[in-house]
Amino acid sequence: MNFSELSTYNLIIVSLASLMIGISKAGIRGLDVFQVVLMALVFGSKVSTGVVLPLLCLADVMATIYYKKSVNWEVFRSLLPSMIIGVLLGLGVGHYLPEILFKKIMGLIVLVTLLILIRNEFLNKKNPTPNSTVYTYFMGLIAGFTTMIGNLAGAFANIYFLGLRVPKAEFLGTVSWVFLFINLFKMPLQILVWKNINTATLKIDLLLAIFVIIGFMIGVKIVGKIKEDNFRKVVLILTILGSVFLLAI
Repeated sequence: MNFSELSTYNLIIVSLASLMIGISKAGIRGLDVFQVVLMALVFGSKVSTGVVLPLLCLADVMATIYYKKSVNWEVFRSLLPSMIIGVLLGLGVGHYLPEILFKKIMGLIVLVTLLILIRNEFLNKKNPTPNSTVYTYFMGLIAGFTTMIGNLAGAFANIYFLGLRVPKAEFLGTVSWVFLFINLFKMPLQILVWKNINTATLKIDLLLAIFVIIGFMIGVKIVGKIKEDNFRKVVLILTILGSVFLLAI
């Protein structure tokens, strides 16, 4: 699909989704699901992952530069191995999934995310996240899988980092580096195996990149106004709303 083939309505949708990518990567975590759904509505589930991935990488680069002084490298290293395995599992499974089944799996994954989020945050306040290597590997595995089949790892990452109860800057710095690495790792896989990143999708990305950049600048200003105590609540509420939104469509 070429950019010129998009209707005015669809142009508005993908531009809005691109703004959300920038805002989310700047620190308003939880908008991920909204942009995934909007892009999928225009391009289809699988094709949209190819359109979105370069835009995510652009936003990840900006985020890692902006939050470069606030990274927990221990958490970064603990998540990567299982996330890589999850990506490879998603690569194999997603390559053979029909479009309809692909969407259903995306919805089911977010439903599970929502249930975990509610349990951790509201039913187990004293120990919202199990402090174990097994739990870290599980969250990394499911995040890697979901990021590969639908760029939906943000919700799982939010759950994990909210459970760590790290400061806002450390949350954003670490998650930015995690996703920059993983998204760059996914790039050749989607180009060579899924073949949903090509000249046509990159041309679309070039035109949408400005909206990502603008969104990032907007997001930075918003994040700067959110107090440390309220940041956790904002991420939590947006993640829940995003999960419900995906299940409702």
